[in-house]
Amino acid sequence: MVEKVPMTRGGHAALADELKKRQSVDRPRIIEQIAEARAHGDLSENAEYHAAKEEQSHNEGRIAELEDKLARADIIDVSKLSGDTIKFGATVTLIDEDTDKKAVWQIVGEAEADAKQGRISITSPLARALIGKKKGSSVEVVAPGGAKAYEIAKVEWR
Repeated sequence: MVEKVPMTRGGHAALADELKKRQSVDRPRIIEQIAEARAHGDLSENAEYHAAKEEQSHNEGRIAELEDKLARADIIDVSKLSGDTIKFGATVTLIDEDTDKKAVWQIVGEAEADAKQGRISITSPLARALIGKKKGSSVEVVAPGGAKAYEIAKVEWR
């Protein structure tokens, strides 16, 4: 059985855009670089040729990975979700119980997780600790940096 990859509508669109760019822009550019390098003669000592072939290999691997994820995508429309229990798609405001620092995280699929953008993977230690909890609860997370305690200040769906 094929395992579905959960993702938000925005995450799916971002992967589809990357796939389109890699297929319609990057692939032809790399093929052109290979042809140009091949025209320079001896391929055994042609650094441009080897670099272009390496880039082609990387690009084709990423294209295959993106096609696989998009084919197995289980798109979840977060705007249709509601409730006060944390699950996939929820945007959660946490207060660090030690420092009183506030952090806002949206729980998303692995393919679209980006900590700098405030999106954490459903498989991350923090997300796994939050799933099923409600506003006002405390959670303890054992992360690579050590154990941390948070209070759930808000659960939103956006």
